[in-house]
Amino acid sequence: MTRILRGGLIQCANPINDESRPVKEIQAAMFDKHLPFIEQAGARGVQVLCLQEIFNGPYFCPSQDARWYDAAEPIPGPTTEALVPLAKKHQMVLIVPLYERAQAGVYYNTAVVIDADGTLLGKYRKNHLPHTAGFWEKYFFKPGNLGYPVFRTRYATIGVYICYDRHFPEGARLLGLNGAEVVFNPSATVAGLSQYLWRLEQPAHAVANGYFMGCSNRVGEERPWNIGKFYGSSYFVDPRGNFLATGSEDGDELVVADLDLGMIEEVRRVWQFYRDRRPETYGPLAELLP
Repeated sequence: MTRILRGGLIQCANPINDESRPVKEIQAAMFDKHLPFIEQAGARGVQVLCLQEIFNGPYFCPSQDARWYDAAEPIPGPTTEALVPLAKKHQMVLIVPLYERAQAGVYYNTAVVIDADGTLLGKYRKNHLPHTAGFWEKYFFKPGNLGYPVFRTRYATIGVYICYDRHFPEGARLLGLNGAEVVFNPSATVAGLSQYLWRLEQPAHAVANGYFMGCSNRVGEERPWNIGKFYGSSYFVDPRGNFLATGSEDGDELVVADLDLGMIEEVRRVWQFYRDRRPETYGPLAELLP
């Protein structure tokens, strides 16, 4: 039986890059900028829509400015409460990356999954945090502690892998073993060293694991950090590594693709990577090496 899933990705530039403005005002402007794209996705029949990493504001992690702790919120909280009616209205699954406040002083880089009926199915907390020039995520986030869950939505079983996670094949494999048919990677990544990897690593995950991937990235430059240009290029890729739809490098836009989920079974019958695994030989992967 044919199963076609219409997926969507939003890539968007932050509208207010002015550190003299309150954090909540900056966040509200970015949230409001996303609303027309969410409505557009609903009008186009998108069934699963993924927003970019920490979608409602700038990527503030180049700083170590404690004022950005004020951007964190509980889940469920005000942003999820505002988006639940849109999920219900359009009968659309929403993947919503947020800065999560778990309790006083404990914060995570999180994505919450809202089902098409408005139910909060759960969340994924980013496991791998970069600490390199220009990226101080360990100042703002605690590493994720929820493992690699999948979410059985109305339309498909999906997984989430956030930004820097994409450099690590172990979690990508676990999402597949846990049953993911589509893995979404919401990101905030700038041109430079990693740009060529953007079109290399995630198609490789899709092929190695026999699932689809939807990869979103913001666009534009954000002040005062000026770490470079967010290069967009959001895309969907199938289990054979084929690009199905790709966004521009600099435009605010909705990227849409139809995913034939029946391809997963077809591909896995040819490339039996799950059958031919040798987990009994992988013990050293769980050791602290080198």
